Amino acid sequence: MKKKKAAEHANHERWLVSYADFITLLFAFFVVMFATAQQDKSKAKQVAESVRDAIEHGQLSNVWTSLTKPKKASDRKADSPEPPAGPNPAVAAEKKDPPKKPAMATQADLAKSLDALHKGLADELKSGKVTVNLNQRGLVVSLREAAFFASGDDAVSPASYPIIQKIAQVIGPLANPLRLEGHTDSVPIHNSRFRSNWELSTARAIAMLELLRQRYQYPTERMSVAGFAENAPADTNDTEEGRAHNRRVDLVVLAAEALNREPPAGHAATDGGAPVAASSPTPAGAPAPAAKVPSRPIAVIPPAPKAATAKK
Repeated sequence: MKKKKAAEHANHERWLVSYADFITLLFAFFVVMFATAQQDKSKAKQVAESVRDAIEHGQLSNVWTSLTKPKKASDRKADSPEPPAGPNPAVAAEKKDPPKKPAMATQADLAKSLDALHKGLADELKSGKVTVNLNQRGLVVSLREAAFFASGDDAVSPASYPIIQKIAQVIGPLANPLRLEGHTDSVPIHNSRFRSNWELSTARAIAMLELLRQRYQYPTERMSVAGFAENAPADTNDTEEGRAHNRRVDLVVLAAEALNREPPAGHAATDGGAPVAASSPTPAGAPAPAAKVPSRPIAVIPPAPKAATAKK
């Protein structure tokens, strides 16, 4: 005779599992509500992290520990009130008083640069490759053709780069405009590249500008070029020695006193929007007008003379 299977007893304690979960969530809810009511931002963050750890690891007691734990000095420092929103006084002062642009060097200031060039270019001055002087226009550094250019060419000789670097180190920090002026002698030129002394003198000034811009990072907004041809000689054209002195490129650092005779910035003749350099004949000894050259200089050259046979 088979025994009857005993009836299974119902588990009346299963509700405790759901009840425990409900109590846990309710506890977490009130803890979060309590934390959000606090003005202490660092403690609110700490409470939120503790609740997350408690839910993930079942350590609910950590929540109360974090709430009752005494503050450290670092926590009190972090709880200090943030500065009110508004403009920073230092920033406001900087906006009110923007940095001043460097002042233009005067004749007296350029005299110091003249002394520096005399010291740095002692050998070049002695050999006649370079001459420097200070006149009513400003500081003038004359680069003789023989040391910097081949005859009839506008390419700057790489052998002259150390000399130009010495000059750039002295005049580079000056805020004054730099005029690059090309000069030739009175012997006409006509070769496969240049139709006249106007083209040659202007091309050499531009070549020197490009070298200062590319190799020595001289600011282009402070440079301009001018071509004088044979119209502003430094010496006589009746002798070979005098003509050699006339073939040159002058780097003229314009003094502050001379700037009132210069065209204002941005006021230059243009050809299709591009700045152009001076090209009309200029009386001997008078400064030629020059255009500001922000990027690629363009020279306007007059027609070649009819009788032009000799080469430079």
